[in-house]
Amino acid sequence: MSFTKNLMSGTNFDHTSLNALQKVTLRAVVMSFLFYGLVALEGMIMRMVEVGKIPQNPIPEMFFQPEHFFSIMTVHPIIGIFGSTYQLVFGAFMFLVPYLTKKPLYSIKLANFVWIMITLGTLLAWIAAFVWQYAPLYTLYWPLPADTEQFHVIGGIVFIVGVALIMVGTFGFIYNIYATIFARIGVHKDKTTKELLISGFGIDGILNLFNKLIGKPPYTKEPALALPVVAIFRGTVDTFLDAVVILGAGVLVLIFLLADLGGLHLDVTAIDALLYKNFFWWGLDLVADGLVLIYVAGSWYLLATLITGQKLFMENVARAALMLELLVSWMVWSHHLLGDQGQPDMMKLISGEMVTAFELLTQGLALFITLVTLWKARPLKVTMELKYLLGGLLGFGLAVPAAIIQADMGMNRVLHNTQWIIGAHVHIAIIVGLYMTLYSAVFVLWPIVTNNTQLYSKKLANAHFWLHLIGGIGMGAFMGMAGLDGMLRRHLYVDGQFQTDMILAAVAGSMLLLAWVLFLYNIIMSVGLKGLIGIFLPAKDKTASYGIEPEIA
Repeated sequence: MSFTKNLMSGTNFDHTSLNALQKVTLRAVVMSFLFYGLVALEGMIMRMVEVGKIPQNPIPEMFFQPEHFFSIMTVHPIIGIFGSTYQLVFGAFMFLVPYLTKKPLYSIKLANFVWIMITLGTLLAWIAAFVWQYAPLYTLYWPLPADTEQFHVIGGIVFIVGVALIMVGTFGFIYNIYATIFARIGVHKDKTTKELLISGFGIDGILNLFNKLIGKPPYTKEPALALPVVAIFRGTVDTFLDAVVILGAGVLVLIFLLADLGGLHLDVTAIDALLYKNFFWWGLDLVADGLVLIYVAGSWYLLATLITGQKLFMENVARAALMLELLVSWMVWSHHLLGDQGQPDMMKLISGEMVTAFELLTQGLALFITLVTLWKARPLKVTMELKYLLGGLLGFGLAVPAAIIQADMGMNRVLHNTQWIIGAHVHIAIIVGLYMTLYSAVFVLWPIVTNNTQLYSKKLANAHFWLHLIGGIGMGAFMGMAGLDGMLRRHLYVDGQFQTDMILAAVAGSMLLLAWVLFLYNIIMSVGLKGLIGIFLPAKDKTASYGIEPEIA
């Protein structure tokens, strides 16, 4: 059964609602890739600044000033993680959940609200950095963002409001996903909330394994939710908790900024700094160690089954592992605080080292299951979606061990706050692991969201693949090498102290930027400029959604 027929076979899923879903998905995807271009350009500026003041450096003098450099560094991950990655993930999942559950998305209007809020919030954060040079180094750490002697109050307020809008959009995504999953229509018409929750958390996989161990029949032969939906369900739990923490931290900082604006200077030391940092990192870490790893694992499983047309290898184990990852993702935040002398040693040992090391098992298991599924389906045609999937697997295969290395109290003394963390771990995980997985999903979804529009050039797609893969691994590796030599992150170097590594990282970064240009050109030439603009125009037909009144797409 084709992708389109499978989607259209769901209850109440007509062509009108499909058209609306296509449009809202493409809107989020387009905004995601526009923000990706901005974040790639910002990254290149920072790389070239740290190459140093040499005659061949084309970067204007203004970017060498600390206020400009650190304001770029502050908003760089906001644009990359929220403006780009969140948009792409949310857009894809608001399309995939209806496809996998064979039910219409709960609300197209809410889906439009999500991408608008995230786009607006990201732009406000960028404006705060560009206009007021607001630069607390991207975190909402206490008390830096509320230090009005160091940072511009208006800039801080605009930045926090922007982050808050992103979180509000995130809540909209969460509600839309769960309202769709729990809707009692179609294949879930006779399912109870209990059955959906048991399946959503992967508990049915655990029960199936346990029953097999004791010689009993399986708990269920047909789980209520498909495995990729379980991953989306599970990852969205961490997305919710992360949004609550970041929004809460932002509101707290905003209170101090608004008080200062009104002439009332509150005492920032009234908040215990170590307690706040544990709260903040517990929430923020859910983005990486919960949300990303779980969403990515689910995406791998879906892509592997779609590409091969085969059943997933060890599906019950995969379901159970997603439940296990829930507990792991809540307990690993202390690896961010291994360098804090005030952090209790037992928390460093248990959370920072032991539980963190367990992620090597959970993510390694997801990688193993995906690779065996592909291996058992040989021979496979080497398509673009398969190549990007393999690239994504390689990215996490490199980035996760790099994280485990630094999550050791001994090694952390060497690697803490260096370019190793941001390069060998974060950039390779996001740029290679996450983005190449998402590119694979884009190529799988491309025919259905564009009504079988042919891609303009496979040669450009291949060029994009190799430039992105080599550039992403290269930049992360050279940044990591600089970190091993002692180059700090969140630090401005203008004297060329780590020039060789930074020149090589800049060359690799330029490959990433070129890859993005080729990809964007390929997409525009495929759908046409008129078609690209048409994505953001209202649909002529109304589309119905259950739970709310009929609405315009």
